[in-house]
Amino acid sequence: MATTHELIVIGGGPAGYSAALYAARASLDVLVLEHGMSGGQIATSDVIDNYPGIPSCSGAELGQKMQAHAEQAGAHSAYGSVQAIEKDDSGSFVITTDMERLTAHAVVVATGATPRQGGFTGEDAFRGRGVSYCATCDGMFYREKRVFIIGGGNSAVEEALYLSHIASSVELVVRRDEFRASRGMANRLLARDNISVRYQTSITDVEGGTFINAITFRDNATGETHVERFDEGSVGIFVAVGHDPATALVEPLVDLGADGGVLTDDGMATRTPGLFCAGDMRSKTLRQVITAASDGAIAAMSAYQYIEQHN
Repeated sequence: MATTHELIVIGGGPAGYSAALYAARASLDVLVLEHGMSGGQIATSDVIDNYPGIPSCSGAELGQKMQAHAEQAGAHSAYGSVQAIEKDDSGSFVITTDMERLTAHAVVVATGATPRQGGFTGEDAFRGRGVSYCATCDGMFYREKRVFIIGGGNSAVEEALYLSHIASSVELVVRRDEFRASRGMANRLLARDNISVRYQTSITDVEGGTFINAITFRDNATGETHVERFDEGSVGIFVAVGHDPATALVEPLVDLGADGGVLTDDGMATRTPGLFCAGDMRSKTLRQVITAASDGAIAAMSAYQYIEQHN
């Protein structure tokens, strides 16, 4: 027989554990399901320094603190990969993991979003050591340094404009001969003195020791490549080719926005009553630890109200 909880939270990142904390403080029986490290995507960040009240700590440490805080309040955690979420005729949710079947009166899904990779050699090896996917998160580490941004859409332009206030110089590496960004965004970018653009160019390889010291560029028009060398630690690459919200589990039960994220109301409710989505998997404009935590708190309180009204 399946174990029943009042609330199940799927995802142990900032949104998930914030939801668990608020639900536990409201005296709900809440279980968090996570298939990896606590912290979710932030666990791969060497340093988080933009979460209020915590000037600097590793992503893994912050994730562990969030888990511990929620568990101190009464939440429980289990490790397992969720395979399916269904709503049965009684209105309860059936959660199937690789280990067991569970039921819940309400569910908060906080499975995050994954930045798309740039696809160049050395990308994974230098992630967090010269390769980044979020200017708002990591831009301050590149103060007065040289920065390259891969991408030609609105998100890449926004990253470039943001970094232009921090880095000494910013170069967009655009694989085509024009931007995909809107004309207005492109004009703003081109008016900035310390931003330049390399059209029809791709980064194919990075090398270095502890940090990057060499980047290979390819001319997409001719196919020719050349290597540029830098003082180690003086240069960074930001990959800004979009994010993929992790929505596969809930797609039959929700509506998706133009960015692929789940559409919710202000209370994080989806079109399926009792199912709430929070954090980076939502359709939203800013994906940060603090916005994910906010989403989780709101989702938990909405779930509490739903459970009180329907059980």
